[in-house]
Amino acid sequence: MKGPTLRRLQQYAAQLGLEQYWRRCGDGRPKPRRSARDLLWAIMAGQSLRATSFHGVEALVRSKVRGNLGVSAGFGDDTLGYFTERLAPAPARAALAELLHRAKRNKAFDGSARIGVALDGTTVGRCQTEHCEWCRPYRTARKEIAGYRHHLVMISLVGTGLSLPFDVEPYGPKDSEYAAGQRLLRRAVAALGVRFADYLVVDAEFATNTFLHTATALGIPVVARLKDNLHELPAAVEKRFGKHPPHRVLKDGADRVELWDADDFDPWETLDWDTVRVVRYRQRKPDGTVVAADWLTNLGMRQANTLAVYRMGKSRWEIENQGFNDCKSQQGLEHICHHQANSLLVGWLLTLLSLVLLRLFRLRHLHRGTHPVRTAIELVHLFWIALGRPAALNSS
Repeated sequence: MKGPTLRRLQQYAAQLGLEQYWRRCGDGRPKPRRSARDLLWAIMAGQSLRATSFHGVEALVRSKVRGNLGVSAGFGDDTLGYFTERLAPAPARAALAELLHRAKRNKAFDGSARIGVALDGTTVGRCQTEHCEWCRPYRTARKEIAGYRHHLVMISLVGTGLSLPFDVEPYGPKDSEYAAGQRLLRRAVAALGVRFADYLVVDAEFATNTFLHTATALGIPVVARLKDNLHELPAAVEKRFGKHPPHRVLKDGADRVELWDADDFDPWETLDWDTVRVVRYRQRKPDGTVVAADWLTNLGMRQANTLAVYRMGKSRWEIENQGFNDCKSQQGLEHICHHQANSLLVGWLLTLLSLVLLRLFRLRHLHRGTHPVRTAIELVHLFWIALGRPAALNSS
């Protein structure tokens, strides 16, 4: 059978080391009746087909196409709920980190000058009533509770042409995005190693002395959006750059980009940096639209030139577009399959694991040769078509 199939995706996953995770996944069920390997792969196969609910997975494994799914037995959605409630999240996080390490060893990022990580928060999983410890109320203009939702911080590999979100950290009513982001950053650096990534890019809410000190202590340079919430620094930047011509002008595709750069701004009182470097860009598009932003960093000019810092700042949008947007619109990140805290966390991690596997399969494994890269939806269609073909006989 030619072309990509779920069986071939399963074989590719095993080659990348996921077979070990499927067999040692932290299954906490005392007397399992279905193998953890089957349950995990069924969830990931459902993600690959964009059948992301547990009901959707149940329909697949109880249908005639189960042989082409690579699942040995059928089961119900309640089995998946019971399983994910008792599945440890740490092995899934370790499997995601190992996928990134293996991709780097396999030269998946060799065409990139720098490897970056981006960190940001988002909202997922709305509900009408409070069910778990991570439900956070949202209110109307009259301060009345209108419902509940879940918040998490995500971290993603960026700047390489291959965006790979690899961990999340949820936070509940007594927690914050800021605190969750610091926990996530510490865990990510511990999992990947301090030398894996060349920079961290974040939005303005993380550009505070505590977070910047955390990143500095972990040994990762920071590129952070500069907005008006940072003491006297924005005013000093405007005074320096506002009435002066750009230091550099270049073309970025069809856009004209004007750049300013200075590395001798004074840090605010509580920031323990000797100086602050700020890069400003003004991007003029052919339709007349102007996009402008200021970025602060502790990268010296010898470490990264103006254009490099501009590219790093722009790479933050990858976590929005290829992270949050794709996870929500394609992989069902906002859907609540089973409303229990551990099940939610495991479900989010398996969503990332499936997305990383699919991107490596589509953009690196399948794209060998001169043929065009298949789009994500084309790959989904090919998987569905292959499910309808007669399953190969198992002679074993």
